[in-house]
Amino acid sequence: MFRILALLMIVVPVMELWVLMTVGKWIGAWYTIGLVILTGVIGAWLAKREGLHTLQLIRLQLSQGQMPGSALIDGACILVGGATLLTPGFITDAVGFLLLVPYTRNIFKAWMRRLFERWIKNGTFIIIRR
Repeated sequence: MFRILALLMIVVPVMELWVLMTVGKWIGAWYTIGLVILTGVIGAWLAKREGLHTLQLIRLQLSQGQMPGSALIDGACILVGGATLLTPGFITDAVGFLLLVPYTRNIFKAWMRRLFERWIKNGTFIIIRR
C-alpha cells in the first residue's frame, strides 16, 4: 500500500504539470489559471453543500437510533473530494468532482464497500465492537 501511495505522490504531480502546460499552450496561461481558480471555487461550493447535506443526514440517522454507515462513507468521499479540489490541476479536480457529485459518488461508495468487505474477510481490516 505504501508503494502505491509513494508512486501516486510522484506520478500525479508530474501528470498535473504536463496537463497544465498542455492546456496553457492550447488556451493560454491566463485562461488556464482562471479555469483552475473557477474549478476551485465551484468545487468548494459543491463540497460545502454536499457536506452540510450529509451532516444533516448523519444527525437525523443518529437521532433515530440508526447507524449512519452509508452517510459516513459519503462524508469520507466528500472530504477526499474537497481535498483533491484544493490541489491545483485538472486531473485532481476531475477526481474531486467525481467524488462530490452524488451519482458518481455512489459508484465509488460501492467500490469502497466491496473493498472493505474483502479486507474484513481477509482479516486486514478489523472491527472492534464495544
